[in-house]
Amino acid sequence: MDLSVGTPVDPVPELIQRALVAAADSPGYPTVWGTEALRDALTGWVERRLGAVSVAYENVLPVVGSKELVAWLPTQLGLGAGDRVAYPRLAYPTYEVGARLCGAEPVAYDDPTELDPAGLRLLWLNSPSNPTGRVLSKDELVRIVAWAREHGVLVLSDECYLELGWEAEPVSVLHPDVCGGTYEGLVAVHSLSKRSNLAGYRAAFIAGDAAVLGELLLIRKHGGMMAPAPVQAATVAALGDDTHVTEQRARYAKRRTALRAALESHGFRIEHSEASLYLWATREEPCWKTVEYLAELGILVAPGDFYGPAGDRFVRVALTATDERVAAAVERLS
Repeated sequence: MDLSVGTPVDPVPELIQRALVAAADSPGYPTVWGTEALRDALTGWVERRLGAVSVAYENVLPVVGSKELVAWLPTQLGLGAGDRVAYPRLAYPTYEVGARLCGAEPVAYDDPTELDPAGLRLLWLNSPSNPTGRVLSKDELVRIVAWAREHGVLVLSDECYLELGWEAEPVSVLHPDVCGGTYEGLVAVHSLSKRSNLAGYRAAFIAGDAAVLGELLLIRKHGGMMAPAPVQAATVAALGDDTHVTEQRARYAKRRTALRAALESHGFRIEHSEASLYLWATREEPCWKTVEYLAELGILVAPGDFYGPAGDRFVRVALTATDERVAAAVERLS
C-alpha cells in the first residue's frame, strides 16, 4: 500500500479528457500567455473561487506545472549570490532547490515576520501546507503580508491545496481581506494536479502582481516555457466545472476519515492535517523507525525529515491511493 507519494490515482474527468482530445489538432505554437479563453477561465476562477476583485489578464499567467515554477522562479526573477529566499521550516524541498539553483541563500523560518529582512528578496508561504496540512489563518496572512510589504519582500503563496480544506477554510493571499484590494508584492501559485487529477497534464498558473507576472511573461517567452495548446483547452474545461472537484473531494474525505481513524487507533498522533492530501503522523519516535515499522506491514509512507530536520519524528501519509489500497492499509493497521 503506497501512501508515500502524493500523486493522483483517480481518473481524469471525462469532460477534461474530451476538451484535450478536441484540441489535439494544434499544429501551431501556443502562446506563453495562453489563449483568450484560458485567460478568461483563469481570471474568472480567481475572482470566483479566491474572492479576488478586478482581476485582469495581466494578473494571471499559465505555467508548465507548479513544480517547474517553484524551482525556477528565483532564477527567472534574477536572484543570485547575496540574495536570500525564505520558506517554512517544514516544507516541500523544491523551495530550497529553487534558491540553490540561482545561487541565493535558502533560509528556513518558523515565523517569517521574525526574519532579518536584509537581503531577503523572496518569501514562500505554503497554506495548506505540504507536508503538515497546516492552514494559515486570515489574521496570520494579513500580518505576514503587511510585514513583507513594509520590507519590500515579494511574497509567493503556494496555494495548490486550497480546494482541500477539511477542518479549516483556507484563504488566499489575493483575498481582499488579506491584500487590501491590491496585488502589489503578491503572487499566488495554483495547480490543477490535485483538484482535477491533472498531474500528468502539467496544468498550473500563477496570479497576482501584474509587474512581476509581466517580467516573468517576457522571460518565459524567450525561454519557450509554454503550456501545450491541448492542455490549455483542458484547463479551461477544468476550471469551468465544479462538479468533478466536489466528487474528488468526497473521495479524499472518505479515505482521510478511514486512514486517520486507523492510524489513531493504532497509536499514532495526528498533528495539524486540517487540509491538503496528507496526514502528518507520529509515534513519538525517529521517523525512519516508523517508516520501517509500517513497511513491515506493507504500508509505505514518507519520512518526515525529507521535509526538513524539524520533521524527524513524523511521517507523511498520503491520501492518494485507490479505495481498495486504502481499505487494505486500514485492515493492516487494524
